[in-house]
Amino acid sequence: MELPVDRWYEVLHHRHSWRSYQEIPVEAEKLYRLREICARFSGPGARAKIVSEDIEGVFRGFIASYGKVTGAPAYAAFIGDTRDPNMFEKAGWLGESIVLEAVALGLSTCWVAATFHSEAVAEDIKIAAHERVLAISPLGYRTDEPSRNDKIMQALVRHHTREPLDELCSGLTEQICPLWAKEALEAARLAPSAANRQPWRFLLTDNSITITVDRTRDTHGISKRLDCGIAMLHVELGARHAGVNGRWEYLKPPDVARFTIT
Repeated sequence: MELPVDRWYEVLHHRHSWRSYQEIPVEAEKLYRLREICARFSGPGARAKIVSEDIEGVFRGFIASYGKVTGAPAYAAFIGDTRDPNMFEKAGWLGESIVLEAVALGLSTCWVAATFHSEAVAEDIKIAAHERVLAISPLGYRTDEPSRNDKIMQALVRHHTREPLDELCSGLTEQICPLWAKEALEAARLAPSAANRQPWRFLLTDNSITITVDRTRDTHGISKRLDCGIAMLHVELGARHAGVNGRWEYLKPPDVARFTIT
């Protein structure tokens, strides 16, 4: 499948989560483009759906009120197939593709994986018995100024600063790390994760990057493998931006997947 590499690689560097939106509808042509991306990249194990009507119940009454989303006119839902052992990774990869395309279209987004009303989402879209809504993202135009909720969440993210690459990687040393791997890993460092926990670790060889989780126990009620799926797309975009193609191979826990250049 062909990725819009340059388009998404550019926006991943300035994507920010936003929870307060103006009540302005998203233009039909932008919704059409997002639905096109959903159709193109959904597949076995995970699919995505764009909803733009009657969505009030989805973001209402959060358990964690400080993270509440307000004013969003639309959202994207990321749905996993529970029969697929890699549904979390696939949903993370797919969901981040929708998020990056939305940002490229001038919209704001925010990964929400634990504090939304899954029952309300199920009413908006048809969920099969073997499916589960793993995460959603609001879609819309952010408010001019951050709300109190946005400030609290931004402060929480800043508290967990991004780890340097030498803390995240093992294998090749920086002195002999190929350019493609450097770009791939720097892009992966920018991937969003629950509470900025950055659960991924990377093992490098001269022609591959293996992603694994730091610890097998999940936190914040969210699968770390979902976060790693997001990082997988960033790795791929960084590598391809550096002129290197590759393929993913899913692995057994605690490993997640290996990207091998072709």
